Amino acid sequence: MFSKSVSAQLRREFWISFGKSFPRKWILYNTKIKDFSFKFVANQKQAMVCLDIESQDTIKNQLLFEQLLALRSILVETYLPAVLFDENYTLENGKTIHRILVIHPQKFNIHNKDTWQQAYEFFYETMHQFELFYHNFEDFIKQAI
Repeated sequence: MFSKSVSAQLRREFWISFGKSFPRKWILYNTKIKDFSFKFVANQKQAMVCLDIESQDTIKNQLLFEQLLALRSILVETYLPAVLFDENYTLENGKTIHRILVIHPQKFNIHNKDTWQQAYEFFYETMHQFELFYHNFEDFIKQAI
């Protein structure tokens, strides 16, 4: 069990180390679609790469999610075979969003430095594939809104 300050320091160290190990400018929030963003998630239970659709406009959310569902087979077959689509993903704060995600298959805990390197490699490879997919189908996805 770690104190809040030690836990916060480990999280900072994790992300700084990732940035130094794999320096690259990621798309993340710069998708040019409001409330449609890529995210790296790392906590005490798992690591994952996500595409979150979380606008307050539920119709917009649904249209974007359906547009991505139309591309599901391409995403799975060409880019990310382990991708999952969750139409009702509940965040820790209780908010429900649409999330498309890939979960790191190895055991991971942000407090365990021995798990970091594999997570970094997973983050890099998975986000790279997600971004390739997005670049190739950005115009199609944007047609939904």
